[in-house]
Amino acid sequence: MELRNKRIDDKIFDEERAGVLQGWPTGKDVSFEQGVRYQHGLPEAKRFSSVLLNAKRAGRTLFQPRAGVALIKEHINLLTYLESACDLLPTTIDAYTRLNRYEEAAVGIRKSEVAKTSLLNGFPAVNHGVNGCKQVVEALSKPVQVRHGTPDARLLAEITLASGFTAFEGGGISYNVPYAKKVPLERSIRHWQYCDRLIGRYEEEGVRINREPFGPLSGTLVPPFVSHCVAIIEGLLALEQGARCITLGYGQAGNMVQDIAAIRSLKELGEEYFSAAGYDNYELSTVFHQWMGGFPENESMAYSVICWGAALASLADATKVIVKTPHEASGVPTKEANRQGLEATKQAVNMVRDQQLANSTEIDNEVELIKREVRAVLSKVFELGRGDVAAGTIRAFEAGVLDVPFAPAACNFGKLLPIRDRYGAVRVFNAGNVPLPDDVLCYHRARIDERAKEEKRAASFKMVVDDIYAISKGRLVGSPE
Repeated sequence: MELRNKRIDDKIFDEERAGVLQGWPTGKDVSFEQGVRYQHGLPEAKRFSSVLLNAKRAGRTLFQPRAGVALIKEHINLLTYLESACDLLPTTIDAYTRLNRYEEAAVGIRKSEVAKTSLLNGFPAVNHGVNGCKQVVEALSKPVQVRHGTPDARLLAEITLASGFTAFEGGGISYNVPYAKKVPLERSIRHWQYCDRLIGRYEEEGVRINREPFGPLSGTLVPPFVSHCVAIIEGLLALEQGARCITLGYGQAGNMVQDIAAIRSLKELGEEYFSAAGYDNYELSTVFHQWMGGFPENESMAYSVICWGAALASLADATKVIVKTPHEASGVPTKEANRQGLEATKQAVNMVRDQQLANSTEIDNEVELIKREVRAVLSKVFELGRGDVAAGTIRAFEAGVLDVPFAPAACNFGKLLPIRDRYGAVRVFNAGNVPLPDDVLCYHRARIDERAKEEKRAASFKMVVDDIYAISKGRLVGSPE
């Protein structure tokens, strides 16, 4: 039967759930009823949705790091160390758990205990189970979100939500196409419908769980309209299953005008598409991810990248910013580097938080350009699905209508090629099969030609490669040396 954007029937969900909870021994400790009671017992200060809503009303940009290690005590120590420097806390999940390889995660835990240091690149929440995850939640005073990268996150969602985590990141597209190679898209979307239906059941019991599609996708020269389309689709899929607190995300591209326009257009487009689909009882917020591409090895240069992203997040009025560290180029950061990234971000945000940009025709024009691009692509998605966004998404990826640059997934068409213009905005060099209007494509080509003329070279794939490595070398635009 073809995948549809339709709420999962309760009987089907319950039958599937019984199998999900048998996926690893810790699943037997999950009780939805006890999870609901535990969630209701949390103070508002530890509820992700409440902190987001208060920040949105106050016009504040919240800070959130990424962090996770293998052992419970060490993970608590890490988050406790970061807690006073941020507003929201993460639990970044390890790579084995993301791939549902719990046996190997168990080996990593045992080796970490012997080595007395984390030999996993995150927290193996499924292996630690409800009791272990509750220890993390209870040791902290701020809300905690699950951040991972999992095509099949059903058991992870069951365990962490029953443990008091109040936010869950990801989606069937954004945690498949940029992360996996051979996972069928239809399967991952269906598995994420399960996660969203589980959240919908918590909502029906009066427990608000924040849902955040992963905005940056491949993190490499992603045009705003591409990530916006995916974010809006995943928001619609989550709302249909009963989620009601949605945070749409975007990964920093680097050009001030484009990044500010991206967050502004994302808010407006989210409201437009969610309302058009008949949803009216939801909360919408935004998240700005600091630079997700290659970082400079020089820490002083890395701080500049971090602070530029922080300032743009604040000027764009994003509800929160995901913070990077000065150790991005060298691997997993120390806790000290993680906190330093937060402190640098806080300083930059505080310096611009009371400032507003003067009315800018450039920003307004970029907002309208992004909106036209998104509407053109999503119109075709709905057409392909005969009005159903889930079915349309599968067909759109098959046809190249939806196409994520530099993504590894076999289901991704891989023909859309981005490039920067002379000012660093990400433009479309080759649209592949993405149905952008002719005049929009002409605009992109004109901006690219301006750069080519300025640099006295033809626009080519070499220019794209230069752009990919530019920030790690101290520039935004990959100009020839």
